Amino acid sequence: MRTLFDKVWARNLVRAEAEDMPAILHIGLHLVHEVTSPQAFSVLRERGLNVRRPDLTLATIDHSVPTLPAGPDGRLPYVTPQAERQVETLRANCREHGIELLDLGDERRGIVHLIGPELGRTQPGMTVVCGDSHTSTHGAFGALAFGIGTTEVGHVLATQCLFQRRPKTMRVLFEGALQPGVTAKDMALAVIAKLGMEGGTGHVLEYQGEAVRGLSMEGRMTLCNLSIEAGARAGMVAPDETTFDYLRGRPGAPADFEAAMAEWRALRSDEDAAFDAEVVIDAAAISPMVTFGVSPDEAASIAGAVPEPANDSQAAGLTYMGVRAGEPVAGLKVARVFVGSCTNGRIEDLRAAAAVLRGRRVAEDVTALVVPGSEAVKRQAEAEGLHEVFLAAGAQWREPGCSMCIAMNGDKGAPGEVVVSTSNRNFRGRQGEGVRTVLASPATAAASAVEGRIADPRPYLKGAAA
Repeated sequence: MRTLFDKVWARNLVRAEAEDMPAILHIGLHLVHEVTSPQAFSVLRERGLNVRRPDLTLATIDHSVPTLPAGPDGRLPYVTPQAERQVETLRANCREHGIELLDLGDERRGIVHLIGPELGRTQPGMTVVCGDSHTSTHGAFGALAFGIGTTEVGHVLATQCLFQRRPKTMRVLFEGALQPGVTAKDMALAVIAKLGMEGGTGHVLEYQGEAVRGLSMEGRMTLCNLSIEAGARAGMVAPDETTFDYLRGRPGAPADFEAAMAEWRALRSDEDAAFDAEVVIDAAAISPMVTFGVSPDEAASIAGAVPEPANDSQAAGLTYMGVRAGEPVAGLKVARVFVGSCTNGRIEDLRAAAAVLRGRRVAEDVTALVVPGSEAVKRQAEAEGLHEVFLAAGAQWREPGCSMCIAMNGDKGAPGEVVVSTSNRNFRGRQGEGVRTVLASPATAAASAVEGRIADPRPYLKGAAA
């Protein structure tokens, strides 16, 4: 009996793994952005190689692009000349090799892990790679999706294949249903806290259970996105009617969609499938989660207290964050809030933040940025009037991009500031030198913006429209 991973691996296997040689996988979709691709294209040029399958390669601009509009001269306010060069270099490489680029001004442009699903290019049973660790996002569709290094980017460009050692499998079973006000982000932080930052190393996680099936595709993408933060190679959810409804009618969806669905329905773990490891989590026991340290696995219930440090490294992290063991997790003063990223920059995430902010104001000493993850999300949010909610609350409404998630486009905090962020990493310096990052869901981030301190979103959601 086979797992979902086993079935997808077999579908894409070119050559089986041998003792002295990794397996060779065919890559169904290769996503490219401006930061990790220049060196790979340079190697192709030096070796006189072409891109093997431009039709299976899709590029976008997301990491370095400003989220502020162009100035009076029509120029975008790039934070450095290097950032602008990265964008220009990607344009030149895509022209040279005939790769489709979702450039600035393209209504399809967005963060690399939003555009594949939005366009229907990410599909069940395929392999998806990108020079970005959070490629695991695409596993929400029953795809095997993972990040690769620059050398591997070049290899896929040249061959549309990749050497890979077969990973192990881990079932993550959520028993029961989520309580109101608890989201996929909270589920993900609960998994990471349970496994630790290395607990999933060498494994592909398959998420199962009632709570997972109850998630929208946006929620499943958030859950799979954060798999890498537990050390996993990838995260996966078996496709179902929710998946098919999301993909139906999208530009890249199969022409014979009914035939594709019939095939995709077989992509689920057999009932007797054996996993190498298993973790069971009580979904009903999860409450809104936030991080208290400098690693995503240092997370706890917002209603709880900061735990005793497990080691010297964790103790140093608490000192850096300005918190002490035994103190409430909630209540830490906040200077900045960021809603966005490939983790939580989709329309459902913006709706959750707006549900909290509607009719309320961001605290006077808090700066709040809301950054849609793509042009499509921005259009949808504006059609629903969500941008007016954010602006009326005193938040900034920005152009799509990675923004404060990695703080390489000029969007960042100041040294010593506490930033409540809906992104995926809270490492030292991730959002600016000396910045103290707290990871949270969009609703928790919005509640924290209103109170000026880390706050439980559930009181704000009572009576709010779904």
